[in-house]
Amino acid sequence: MSKNPVAVKELSVVGQKVETAHDIIKSPMIFEFLGKGDYTISVESDLESALMDKLQLFLLELGKGFSFVGRQKRINIDGDNYYVDLVFYNYILKCFVLIDLKMGKLTHRDIGQMDFYVRYYEKEMRLEGDNPTIGLLLCSNKNDSMVKYTLLDDSKNIFASKYQFYFPTEEELIEELEREKLSLEL
Repeated sequence: MSKNPVAVKELSVVGQKVETAHDIIKSPMIFEFLGKGDYTISVESDLESALMDKLQLFLLELGKGFSFVGRQKRINIDGDNYYVDLVFYNYILKCFVLIDLKMGKLTHRDIGQMDFYVRYYEKEMRLEGDNPTIGLLLCSNKNDSMVKYTLLDDSKNIFASKYQFYFPTEEELIEELEREKLSLEL
């Protein structure tokens, strides 16, 4: 079915090449391993706890090269504390990956908060030889327009990714493909 059978054959032999942040960020992520429907998790802290309880499975869903650094990592600025939900280090990309969990629709405040976290890690935590920090907003309702208009042009390493608690049905996949097709045509 591929228009590039040589690339498909190479992928089957070599595996996925991980060269940029775009190569490791999946959307949507399927959290079926939590064994919960969306109705049982209603606040971000419950989602975070559920993911930590199943950390090994969450790492597998994230992809290659992730190692866990911590949860609720504190950032102190002039006596005010801020907390990054989850911090990982990707040893393939050689960079920190900051994850902020969001329930519901993604807002400009969420994106600004992640931008702040990434900039802090760039100035205070990143070591010589590390690549730029990646910020990932995991949200149940991804808003591409909000991301497009909120992120500055120099914020190339902040991503929003949708998560789901179950693998979509065939009908849901068809609907999603139609929405994506329509948005690309616009």
